[in-house]
Amino acid sequence: MKVHEYQAKALLTQYGIPVPAGKVAETPGEARRIASDLGGKVIIKAQIYAGGRGKVGGVRMAEDRDEAEKIAAGIIDTRLVTSQTSSRGAPVRKVLVEKVLPIERELYLSIVIDNTASMPVMIASEAGGMNIEEVARQSPEKLHKIYIDPAAGFQPFQGRKLAFGMNLNPEQVKEGVKLMSNLYRLFREKDCSLAEINPLVVTGDGRLVALDAKLNFDDSALFRHDDIRQLHDAEQDDPFEAIAHELGIRNYIKLDGNIGCMVNGAGLAMAVLDLINHTGGKPANFLDIGTVNNTSAVVSAFKVFTTDPDVKAILINIFGGMTRADVIAHGIIEAHRQMAIKIPVVVRLAGTNVAEGKRIMAESGLKYIEAADFLDAARKAVAAVT
Repeated sequence: MKVHEYQAKALLTQYGIPVPAGKVAETPGEARRIASDLGGKVIIKAQIYAGGRGKVGGVRMAEDRDEAEKIAAGIIDTRLVTSQTSSRGAPVRKVLVEKVLPIERELYLSIVIDNTASMPVMIASEAGGMNIEEVARQSPEKLHKIYIDPAAGFQPFQGRKLAFGMNLNPEQVKEGVKLMSNLYRLFREKDCSLAEINPLVVTGDGRLVALDAKLNFDDSALFRHDDIRQLHDAEQDDPFEAIAHELGIRNYIKLDGNIGCMVNGAGLAMAVLDLINHTGGKPANFLDIGTVNNTSAVVSAFKVFTTDPDVKAILINIFGGMTRADVIAHGIIEAHRQMAIKIPVVVRLAGTNVAEGKRIMAESGLKYIEAADFLDAARKAVAAVT
C-alpha cells in the first residue's frame, strides 16, 4: 500500500526525522494562506502516488503567496502524467505547500527488502535527486549498501559506513547515523516494503532534512496497522485494478496496451508480457491468476477484460501444475455464458488434465484461437489486434 508524501512525512516526524515546515492544501486559497504563514517563498508539490512529478510541472516554486495560489490553481483538480503513471495520469486533489530551504547538497537514502538475501538493505548515495535512476545505471559505484540482519537490527557502525560513503563531515555523521536508525525503526515497526528519502538534503547550516519521502507498506501486514490502512487514498488506484481487487483478483496491474492477459504464475506472466512486446504487441495488463481450481476466478478475470475498453483481444496462457486445465476450460465457457465477449480469445493450455481441457474447449462450440505454446499464443494474439 502506498501513501501520499505529506502522510509519509508525518510518519517520519513521529520517528524523529526532520522534514521541511509545511501543510497540505485542497484549494488554491488554502495554499495562499499556508504560503503566507510560511513567509511567502514556498514549494508547491502535487500529491499523487507516483514519482517523476518534478519533471512534468508537479513540483514548482512560488516566490510569494499570490504565485502560490496561482500555481496551486493550475495543479489541483488536474491529472498529472509522469513516467510512473499510466497515460491517463493520476488525479491531483491536494498539494503540499512547504517552506523553501537553503540546500547545500542532495543525498539519497532508502530501505527495501532484498528477496535474494531475505533481509532489508539500506542504500545511500551522495548523488541524490531526480536523476537517481540514472546514477544507478551509469555510476553504480556511487550507491552504497548495507544489509540489516533482522535479529541484530541496525547497527551504528553500519550507519557510519554509509555516512562516510555519502561524504558527510564528522559533525554530520552522528546526525546521519541517528536518522538512519530512526528510518529503520519506522521501516520495521510499520511493516514497510519501501522507505525512501530522495533527496535527503544537507541545508546551508549543515542540517540533514528529508526534502521528499516515499513509504510503501506490506499489504499482508496491514491487519496490524489500522492507522496506516486508513491513510489509503482509493482515488489514486487505477479503476481497473480496483475492479479486479473487488472481484478477488489481487495480482492485477493495468498496463497501456490492448491485449488482455490471464496467466498462472508470476514468472510465466512476465514472460508472456515480454513475448507480446517481442512480437510487436502491447499487453493491457499483468494478471497472475495463481493456483486456482475454480471457475469463478476465470470468470472474474473476464469481467475485468470486458470492462476495459482498451482490451481488443484476450490471451489465456495456462501451464497447469496444481491448476487443472479442465477447470480453466470450464471457466472460459462459463465466462462466455455470463457475458457478451466479442473480441478474439487466444487459448494455450498445457500441463495437468490438458487433454480433458482441450476436449472441453473443442466441444464447447465457442469461437476461440488455439495456440500450441506461449510464443505461438503471443503471435496469434498480436495478429488478432493488427
